[in-house]
Formats: sequence, structure tokens, C-alpha cells
Amino acid sequence: MNVLVPVAHGSESLETVTLVNILRRGDIRVTVASIEDGLQVRGTRDIPLLADARLADLGAQDYDAIVVPGGEAGARALGAHPGLAARLKQQRLAHRWYGGICAAPALTLAIHELLDGKKATAYPAFRDQIIHYVDQPVVVDGHCVTGQGPAAAMAFGLKWVELLAGPSKAQEVAAALLHA
Repeated sequence: MNVLVPVAHGSESLETVTLVNILRRGDIRVTVASIEDGLQVRGTRDIPLLADARLADLGAQDYDAIVVPGGEAGARALGAHPGLAARLKQQRLAHRWYGGICAAPALTLAIHELLDGKKATAYPAFRDQIIHYVDQPVVVDGHCVTGQGPAAAMAFGLKWVELLAGPSKAQEVAAALLHA
């Protein structure tokens, strides 16, 4: 399994690091890709995040999942990126996994109609931008997975491990993290 995690200046650092860490603990290959000119982006709280590659340099490679971290400024920038929007739309059309957490469901996914017909969650301040908003930490609808925010980042990451690597792998990762 391979997962693309796109980042931009303003991506939520806690969600990004938690997601990538948990996926890699689940033996899932993760490519963190910057939409910026360089590999380093400034996450929230002025925390530097180092990407593995630039999104523009990835070519047409398919991913089993594309997962977008939140952070209002980062999610807005990711939502405005035409290359990422095209990848996400193709992901949905191909019935491959995609999703986002916090501001990303509203500012990256919903603006491109990627949540149409889907139950989803997001940071509560964005609930009015989600047509079928569900007030839960993590929501799975079809091949779309959404999370509410920083406090849900661990559950969100573990749900991705469960879906991509199986329930036993998710339980193994959760136990190693002392996650009840």
C-alpha cells in the first residue's frame, strides 16, 4: 500500500506528523509531497515539515490513498492547487481511497464536489460547508474517510491503517502506541 500526503505552508503539523507516523508504523509507504517550491513547508505553530518530494515532480503515479491534513491555510492552499484537485478527482473516479481531516474536508475536498453524496466530518467551524455533516471524530463513507481535527488525528490514522493494512495491523499499531 502507498499513500500520498500532500502538504502546504499552513498544514496542521500535529495532524500531518501523527498521520504519517501511524501509517508508517502500519508498514504503509507514505510519500509526503509539498505543493510549494521546495521540500520544506511551514506547518502550523511555525513547525517545519519536510516533504519527501514536490507534488509537481511525482508524475502520474497512482496511490492507494490520498490523505489531506488540515490547518486552515494549508487546506485552503491544497484546495486551490489544480494538480492536487485533479489527482483527488481521479482517485474518487477510480474508487480508490481519499480523505482529509480538520479543515481539509471543507476547504480541499468539498470545494471540488468530492464529498457530494457522502457523509463526512470536519472541524466543527466548517460544518456548514459539509452537506451531510456528521458530528463524529472519524467518518467512513465508501472510499472517503474524514476526521474532525487534531484530537482525532490518532483515531484517524489508525482508521487508515485498518482500511489499508487490516484490522489486526491497526490493533497492533494501537497497542504499541498504548491507544485504548
